[in-house]
Amino acid sequence: MVMRSTRLAAWLVVLGALVAASSMALVPARPAIGQRAALTDPPGAWTTGPAMATSRTEVAAAVLNGILHVVGQYPGSSGPPGAHEAFDPAVGRWETRAALPADLHHACAAAIDGSLYVVGGYLGMGGSVATLFAYDPASDRWSPRAPMPSPRGALTCAVLDGRVYAIGGEGPRGDTGVVEVYDPAADVWDTSLPPMPTPRNHIAGAALDGRIHVVGGRAARMGGLMQIHEIYDTASRSWSGALPLPTGRSGMMATAYLGRIHVLGGEGGPATFAEHEAYDPATGSWATLAPLPTPRHGLGVVTLDDAIYVASGGPVPGATFSNVLEIFTLP
Repeated sequence: MVMRSTRLAAWLVVLGALVAASSMALVPARPAIGQRAALTDPPGAWTTGPAMATSRTEVAAAVLNGILHVVGQYPGSSGPPGAHEAFDPAVGRWETRAALPADLHHACAAAIDGSLYVVGGYLGMGGSVATLFAYDPASDRWSPRAPMPSPRGALTCAVLDGRVYAIGGEGPRGDTGVVEVYDPAADVWDTSLPPMPTPRNHIAGAALDGRIHVVGGRAARMGGLMQIHEIYDTASRSWSGALPLPTGRSGMMATAYLGRIHVLGGEGGPATFAEHEAYDPATGSWATLAPLPTPRHGLGVVTLDDAIYVASGGPVPGATFSNVLEIFTLP
């Protein structure tokens, strides 16, 4: 009996090794949780810009006509409801602009054809909304546009081919991967696109070379330090997985800069993140760059004048606020 059991155990070990070997040939290798990305040389440099007039967090940011716009705020911020400030690098100062018509936070922003659009978010201390507002800088006025079919906050936006892609977030029924596309010329939404494979909120997204990269986030079923990296291809209208974000987090933001997707800041557990990691689609790899001087979440991140501008955000998880502007450049 002992001899038979010993032979059976040995056979099971061999069989397990064969199965593992065949599985390795079929399943692409994935990095271990917490694996670090290679350091970029040079790692770039940060400078501090003029402080904003208001201290805020959970803002939406976009570049319109060469000017950085930061809109919205979490309740408790120092600005008025719907706070809206604009920074012009040419003059080096912030200006107060017309406030959003609603007290929104956790929205996303996009700029197309001379207009700034603010999509979704949470209203005050209430739930998610489907609102869409358009800002005209010439008249300094906001106007309502066709609302999203799916109300949600903590979503991400990206602009491709003159349309706004609103992806993921949290709605009345929880986390979602829904993708809805807004056509400003027709003022209509397209709901026919396939959903993001992993429903989640507090995500970061950016468009580069006809594809939208969505990284990180959190979800009720998966926690708040997600490394997920999924890519939507507009040509094939399909999603695919990519090498995960090295540092799992939520509440970070992303932007396309010098041919890579840069992901900055975020939160998770008791801390905020200073991590600055960039994905190169050409090599399929992540690199680590100079970290944020001020770690924070709920921040605004944009590319403007060959630099990355990072504005506002909470230095500690939860309802904390800042008026910081920091600017990153690579030689």
